Amino acid sequence: MSTKRDFNKEFNDGVGRKYAYGFDFDVMHHYMIETFRPLLRPGSALELGSFKGDFTRRLLSLFDTITCVEASNAAIEEAKQRLPNGVRFIEGTFETLQMKEKFDNIFLTHVLEHVDDAVGVLRRINDEWLSGTGRLFLVCPNANAPSRQIAVKMGLISHNAAITPGEAQHGHHRTYSLDTLERDAVAAGLQVVQRSGIFFKALANLQWDKILNTDVISREYLDGCYALGQVYPDLCASIFLLCEKRK
Repeated sequence: MSTKRDFNKEFNDGVGRKYAYGFDFDVMHHYMIETFRPLLRPGSALELGSFKGDFTRRLLSLFDTITCVEASNAAIEEAKQRLPNGVRFIEGTFETLQMKEKFDNIFLTHVLEHVDDAVGVLRRINDEWLSGTGRLFLVCPNANAPSRQIAVKMGLISHNAAITPGEAQHGHHRTYSLDTLERDAVAAGLQVVQRSGIFFKALANLQWDKILNTDVISREYLDGCYALGQVYPDLCASIFLLCEKRK
C-alpha cells in the first residue's frame, strides 16, 4: 500500500453522500440469512468485517457465540454498545491478523470489495482460518445488478464495474461480478461449491429506501424479488459464493 488507510474515516457514514441504507439492513441482511441458513455447518462462526454489528445481530440468531474481526476501533466500540453478550471482537486488518483458531463457518459479506489484497485475504481464509469441513459464505455487491446497468445507461457511471465517488470514499477497491469473484476465490485455493445471487434489484438503494416507507411494497413482493434472484443470479443486488477447501 502506498498510503495508510483511515478505517475510522471509512466507517463514518456521515462523510460525503450516504453510504449505508435501510435497504441493506432491513431487506438484504434478512435475505442473506435466509440464503445461508440451510447451508450452515454445525460449530463455530467467524465474521470478517463486522462494521457496527447489524449483520452480527442477525448471525446471533444462528449461533450462540461469534468471533468478529474489524479494522475500525470506532465501529467495534459502537457494536459493543449495541450487541448482547456472545460476541468476541478482535481489532485488526485481515492482511496482518494473527489468529490460530479455525472456524466451521466464516462470513465475508460486502467486505471483500474493500480490502487491498482480495486474493491474499481469501488465501488466508483458506489456509489458516477455515476448518477442514468449514464453509466460507462470500457475498459482494454485484456489478451487473440492473440498478447499476440502468445507471450506466443514464450516464451516471461509466460502466457496470465502475467505482462511484461515494464507494471510493468508503474504501471500495473493486466491484465484482460472478466471474471475477469466482476467479479470485479459485486463485486463492478455494473450491466454489455453490454460486447464486441474492435479491433481484432494479432500483437503487436510495429509491428502495423511499419506496419502503410507503405501502407500495409488500413482504410478498420482496419475497418474489428474492425468489426471482435464484433464477437470475447475475441480475441480483449481491452475488454469493459458497466455498470450501479444495479437495
